[in-house]
Amino acid sequence: MKTEPLRILVAEDSPTARRLLVEILRTDPALTVVGEAKDGLEAVELCQRLQPNLVTMDIQMPRMDGLDATRRIMTEVPTPVVVVSTLVERDIQTSMAALRAGALAVLQKPVGPESPDFEADSRRLRDTLKAMAQVKVVRRWPDRSATPLPPPESTPTPGARPPAVLALAASTGGPAALHRILSDLGSHPSPPPILVVQHIALGFGSGLATWLGTATKLRVKVAEDGEPLVSGTVYLAPDDKHLGVTQDQRAQVSGAAPIQGFRPSANWLFRTVARAYGQTALAVVLTGMGQDGLDGIRDLHQAGGRVIAQDEATSVVYGMPAVVVGANLAHEVLPLGQIARRLLALLQPGGRLS
Repeated sequence: MKTEPLRILVAEDSPTARRLLVEILRTDPALTVVGEAKDGLEAVELCQRLQPNLVTMDIQMPRMDGLDATRRIMTEVPTPVVVVSTLVERDIQTSMAALRAGALAVLQKPVGPESPDFEADSRRLRDTLKAMAQVKVVRRWPDRSATPLPPPESTPTPGARPPAVLALAASTGGPAALHRILSDLGSHPSPPPILVVQHIALGFGSGLATWLGTATKLRVKVAEDGEPLVSGTVYLAPDDKHLGVTQDQRAQVSGAAPIQGFRPSANWLFRTVARAYGQTALAVVLTGMGQDGLDGIRDLHQAGGRVIAQDEATSVVYGMPAVVVGANLAHEVLPLGQIARRLLALLQPGGRLS
């Protein structure tokens, strides 16, 4: 039986950039462009009328920008949205905000056929759109004012040591989840070093760090190879580099080969954390497509570390946490809104569960 092509709506105010995107998509018979929007308001209107499978969203547009358009689409006609943005600092920050509003991914805008990377970038764009179009998005209601977390509940375990490190990994839907967790963790006076692997398009790593830094009192930075890990600091994997920990508990940044297609790799992070910290390691597997992290979590679990997985209901894509839960490696499976509170409880003196 013949499969119908995926129906794509392209929102881009530049006629030249819009034409380029449309031509890139039309080279793949599995994709068809059903509409073109010149601004965010038109994108919302066409999305309501055409019911596409996915929207590619520019950020800087007249009448309504991509951030507001994404928010409107996710509240009025939930549809997968992929941000396609130029790499300027202003766009990176707005793109991160669009992820929090409900966009599934951020990609660099192709620069044109004259670039030596044009074919690879075009293929990556098409492959990402095909993958994201399969995500079952849910309606996003407008943000309400954040409610402070109540004091964490904990049943102290006499003699138990609190975690000495916190390792988190995420893919699709991860930036928004990390934003919420780090915002809530900022109430801890001195949490252990926090290491984060987030699958994101090249060029957006430093922008992600800056954006997450606006959400929390914790220091957020891109990790540097060999730097000592200190409490109260969040270390993000650099672009196209693995992030791990050395035996003397320093940041390890490596250009080693991708693992199962991923660099940075959650497997690399969790395996090195397991070796360096053992029973004092605490890991969280968040929303994401695929199964990156499963093997590393298995090592961490065997070393005596504790594992928390995000639940299906609050995951944008229940892939990475699902395989960990399915392998019976998660000590707890929690909705996103409860993860930070549980972490705060575990980070209290005596709060570590055996």
